[in-house]
Amino acid sequence: MNSIILRTATRFTLPLLLLFAIVVLLQGHNKPGGGFIGGLIAAAAFSLHALAFDPAETRRVIRIDLRTLIGAGLVTALVSGFIPMVQGKTFMTGVWTKVPVAMGEPLKVGTPLLFDLGVFMVVVGITLLMVLTLLEPEEKTD
Repeated sequence: MNSIILRTATRFTLPLLLLFAIVVLLQGHNKPGGGFIGGLIAAAAFSLHALAFDPAETRRVIRIDLRTLIGAGLVTALVSGFIPMVQGKTFMTGVWTKVPVAMGEPLKVGTPLLFDLGVFMVVVGITLLMVLTLLEPEEKTD
């Protein structure tokens, strides 16, 4: 697509949509949201970028191979399930720790957030792999 309006709007909305995706990801274990919805929002943001520019440009913006992102997400989600087993608990039990923050109360971080992060990466990777593959021009074999 060659619309200057869409390109300009995408330059402004992409960072906002990605920030919103991160907010949805981080609040997922306390409120509605999480890795799946956050991943869909991030994938939609990059899909908009691919429509405004082209799939090759979007792949350059992402900077990581989508198959690698999917694999890293699967490993992250799996590791979040094994962390409690190291402590003698059952698989996928929530384990929490407090991380000190410069100002204010310590931040509680746990394995559910790590699992959500893995789901986020898998959803972004799979969705964008499908969308970008469909948007890429067909190679002619003559």
